[in-house]
Amino acid sequence: MKNIYLLLIILLISVTSCQKFSDLEKDPNRPGQVPPSLVFTSILHSSYYSPWSDVSRWNQFWCSNYAYYNDQTYDWTNTDFNFAQLQNIKQMIAEAKRVNLPDNNPYSALGKFFTAYFFVDMSMKLGDVPMTDALKGLENTQPKYDTQKAVFKQALAWLEEANSDLQLLITNGDNTLAGDFMLDNNLVKWQKVVNSYKLRLLITLSKKTSDNDLNIASSFSAIVSNPSKYPVISSLDDNLKFTFNSSTEKYPLNPDEYGKTATRNNMSATYLNTLAALKDPRTFIVADPAAAKINDGFHATDFEAYVGANSGESLDDMSVKMLNGEYSAISKNHYYGSYTGEPCIQIGYAEVCFNIAEGINRGWASGNAEAYYTKGIQASWAFHGASVDANWDAYYAQPTVKYSSDNATALTQILTQKYLAFFNNSGWEAYRNARRTGVPTFLTGVGTGNSGRIAKRFQYPSSERTTNAANYNATLTSQFGAATDDINSEIWIFKQ
Repeated sequence: MKNIYLLLIILLISVTSCQKFSDLEKDPNRPGQVPPSLVFTSILHSSYYSPWSDVSRWNQFWCSNYAYYNDQTYDWTNTDFNFAQLQNIKQMIAEAKRVNLPDNNPYSALGKFFTAYFFVDMSMKLGDVPMTDALKGLENTQPKYDTQKAVFKQALAWLEEANSDLQLLITNGDNTLAGDFMLDNNLVKWQKVVNSYKLRLLITLSKKTSDNDLNIASSFSAIVSNPSKYPVISSLDDNLKFTFNSSTEKYPLNPDEYGKTATRNNMSATYLNTLAALKDPRTFIVADPAAAKINDGFHATDFEAYVGANSGESLDDMSVKMLNGEYSAISKNHYYGSYTGEPCIQIGYAEVCFNIAEGINRGWASGNAEAYYTKGIQASWAFHGASVDANWDAYYAQPTVKYSSDNATALTQILTQKYLAFFNNSGWEAYRNARRTGVPTFLTGVGTGNSGRIAKRFQYPSSERTTNAANYNATLTSQFGAATDDINSEIWIFKQ
């Protein structure tokens, strides 16, 4: 019997020894190859900024009056690099080659767009970031940091290439894109998104117009003056947007969330009080009237009945005032009434209109700034369901709204309306525009923490202090004059 057991053991050893270690190392539950379309779907998900998020609260669109859930503080700490998303882009391009797509294919073209998108997003949160030496794995575990200027310069170049690549694909009738739940695999719309995003970056660089390496004004003018080469988003139908459904992707505010947040969140003064002061019909759509105002004799159709909370107010005071009905809650019917809600715009038509209006106002391009300004307002109204036919003439007759003959005043009007249009859309853009221009003035106080200051950046990932210390300290010193990772330090793009 012992001989039989010994024979079995010998046979098992001989069988397993014939297997390569690399074969044993493979995880059978993880596929080694996937279609590029599947990776593309994952990239879209990772690029999406949700409404009613922390970012929306830092944009001062809404406030939390209940400490268990959230607060309004800008006491930021570390954030992550976007390297996981960027690695997915590399994988998507590699998978497209594996399935024998030509070198110029929809995934490679959009890979350039999303590479620009994720590097810029990372840089806008932090400042200088690893780019040239990044994504090399064990080949370079301590990547040097590229300047923010270098990131933007390279991003603009990637976007130029993406536009050219997409134009060739469209001309050749390429329809091999799949996995696109935002634009339904439409390359014509994607080309518009690429150039609209490029307008966003050029506007973001408004403090750097004197830098001849970037050619900001001429690049902006080239896009605006040549729509056949550089088509941009031209209607709400072109919006890059995330659409919700009632099963797998429910709107963040929905009937299931009503008992958790409907009274524990309220509207912010920075946003709602601006709407109400301008007698904007979006007021009645996004918010409920303050109960105390109704008790005082105001009606739900009176703009005076809508009051947002100061984000700088202490959480205790805000909670008591909300309980007393002094502040407007988020519109319960509009936002908690269904599971699908409204789509969340990532890059949209209203923003494009305001960006072109701003560029013309700044003298970067020729055109009618007022026409783009009014189109931008009306596009935002249409998105929210406000009637242009019923409200426009009275609204636009107000001196605070009608495009001013004074250029500086007109610029403030453009920026104010852009902020209003960003409501719960486009991720960080409301905050970033306010940082760039000072419009609107974000409210501060004990409730916003950080010694009454709006934070200017996040800290680098904590792992950089130990795994990439030399480059980490060098970039802090070169950017801020000392090796101090301070959330209140000014990054290059916002320095005059």
